[in-house]
Amino acid sequence: MQPLLVETRPKTRRRARARKKDVRPLETQNQRVDAATLASVLQLQEQRREMVYSFIALSMKLGLLLLGAGSLVKLAISSHHRLIRHAELSSVLDVETARLIRLQNRFDEFFTIGGDKRVLDEHDQWIAPNRVRVIWR
Repeated sequence: MQPLLVETRPKTRRRARARKKDVRPLETQNQRVDAATLASVLQLQEQRREMVYSFIALSMKLGLLLLGAGSLVKLAISSHHRLIRHAELSSVLDVETARLIRLQNRFDEFFTIGGDKRVLDEHDQWIAPNRVRVIWR
């Protein structure tokens, strides 16, 4: 048989001093927290964490949306400028093509019968030989 263990605490209790109330949270005041309180605290922490992650994801999505919208606007502006330049170049090309066709026809007229006389009749101000042309400004 085992001997009985003797309690080492004194039998008389000391008077407890009046303590000031702690303003610490529940977890630090009482180390023994029931399961429901612990579960609710953990659930609130999880909800806060999910809310923060949701805000971060939302801000990233909004940033990407703004970046895409800005890119589309820049692309639309550059496409508009490109179309304007194309229209200008196309009109200049049409004018120059018409001029080229007119000059080609005139050049071809030089080599027809009597073409040299037509050229001389068109230009009545020919410089005579051994003369210097003076242009006054």
